[in-house]
Amino acid sequence: MQTKDFFQKLRRFDAYPKTLDDFRIKTFGGATVTIISGIIMVVLFISELNYYLTTEVHADLFVDTSRGQKLRINMDINFPRVSCAFLSIDAMDVTGESQIDVEHNIYKERLDLEGSPLEVPEKEDIGDKSLQIVESLKLSLNESRCESCYGAESPALKCCNTCDNVREAYRKKGWAFTSPGEIEQCAREGFTEKLEQQQNEGCHLYGNLEVNKVAGNFHIAPGRSFQQHHVHVHDMQAFGNTKFNMTHSIKHFSFGHDYPGIVNPLDHIHVLANREQMMFQYFVKIVPTTYVKLNSSVLSTNQFSVTTNTKAVTSSFGEQGLPGFFMMYEFSPMMVKYTEEKR
Repeated sequence: MQTKDFFQKLRRFDAYPKTLDDFRIKTFGGATVTIISGIIMVVLFISELNYYLTTEVHADLFVDTSRGQKLRINMDINFPRVSCAFLSIDAMDVTGESQIDVEHNIYKERLDLEGSPLEVPEKEDIGDKSLQIVESLKLSLNESRCESCYGAESPALKCCNTCDNVREAYRKKGWAFTSPGEIEQCAREGFTEKLEQQQNEGCHLYGNLEVNKVAGNFHIAPGRSFQQHHVHVHDMQAFGNTKFNMTHSIKHFSFGHDYPGIVNPLDHIHVLANREQMMFQYFVKIVPTTYVKLNSSVLSTNQFSVTTNTKAVTSSFGEQGLPGFFMMYEFSPMMVKYTEEKR
């Protein structure tokens, strides 16, 4: 009896008394509220669980003290109105190191005017295909021959058996390559015919190159480059009076490897040249960046900001320069460090 009286007294403290089923009324409104409340609770649960499982990235800023590193430049650019035969890539930095015709990590792909590939991309030393023709002529030419370099011989290059050898000899001498039709090797390999054949084509350049991690520039421009009296010069005379439309589309451009959440400001942009012989200049500020993942792996890369300038370089507009794509870059003295952490 005492136990029963105890439970009777305990029930008096029930703050949520239940009514009898006979007095309960179930309505469509109540069912709707129940369903909506359940959905909201499930959504809130999933949202909070997702927030808990995602990582949080903390940013720190400090002075960049790294030295002796290389800068990786990644590019994927289309020039729909300039043939691969005309374009060369050159990189220079403030230390005086010049990398002439940088193509060992860059691929050129010939395009028609509609943007469709014309052949399989290949690594090339220059835009023309003279080396392929030379290979086909080896059976009929004496491999031990030593042909003239037309006055441009040097201790390192005494024989010029191909048009490419002659152009290289001229480049080392700082001479302009003005009359390819009068060079026997170039006439034999059809150098002039190839330029004419590829006149109405575009070019897709992609790949990467590595330069010293110091301020510098690289450019994509018509003509083969050479040094003359310590001045960087492009030989345009072989192209006659050809005018170049430097319209281009940048599919991807970055410095270093991508990390989660990176934004490359030059990705997926199209730049239209409103006249021929245009110089497009991109002034880039590179911020060295370190990204530390949850597993403690470290990725050293870069992010950047960019400003642009465009001008016509034809003599009729009074501007001096070279038509092309010019990228001038410098480094920020500060470094950003991103660290992934659990919440």
